[in-house]
Amino acid sequence: MDRYGDATYGDGFADVYDEWYGDISDTEATVDAIAALAAEAGGPVLELGVGTGRLAIPLAARGLEVTGVDASAEMVRRLQAKRGSNHVRVTIGPMEADEPPGPFGVVFAAFNTFFNLTTATQQAACMQAVAARLHERGVFAVEAVVPADPAPTSGTAIEVRTVEVDRVVLVATAQGDDGTVTGQHIELSERGIRLRPWRIRVTPPAELDDMAAAAGLRLTAEAADWRGAPFTESSHTRVAIYHRMPP
Repeated sequence: MDRYGDATYGDGFADVYDEWYGDISDTEATVDAIAALAAEAGGPVLELGVGTGRLAIPLAARGLEVTGVDASAEMVRRLQAKRGSNHVRVTIGPMEADEPPGPFGVVFAAFNTFFNLTTATQQAACMQAVAARLHERGVFAVEAVVPADPAPTSGTAIEVRTVEVDRVVLVATAQGDDGTVTGQHIELSERGIRLRPWRIRVTPPAELDDMAAAAGLRLTAEAADWRGAPFTESSHTRVAIYHRMPP
């Protein structure tokens, strides 16, 4: 997909993100889990891909010192228009390159946000950046879908997401051999056609763990969700907790 950049996804979905994805995952459980990690580790919290503040604002409301980083100025603009956003510090830029200096007690990426880094190089660089910004008791938490095993072969698909009286939303996807999935949300209405492009790189747990280890982070816990359900071979999602290794 030509001209796809760091901010493309966020800029394309910012105006509908809260409507479409406000309840995409268990917000209450996520906030509870991150707050518990912060209480244990101590120190400020950094959210990678802070978006419109779905998690950062309620975390800050609990009295935590919260910083977010996001590549999309449009996403950040919508965050900053919300009540309570004044308690969230925000940096605009790619999360693998423009993370604030820290140090942080907790860094986290929720609901596949880490997979918005669309190359192995970017993902590894993000792990390195996180490790460099954690204090000695700091943790990195990553929530992500677990890819099918065996991984699907390359191909394309079109699905219907929404059908309304005056609007239809289609989702077109193309699966690559390297785990990359490229897609378009195609919104058809009386006003015309709106395209919302996206791309992710779905990375298996073992590869994520290897990247973390190379960055000096050690897997210390894993679960199927933020409520702590056991992670098994049949789990579709995984919450991985990495601690910074002693120097």
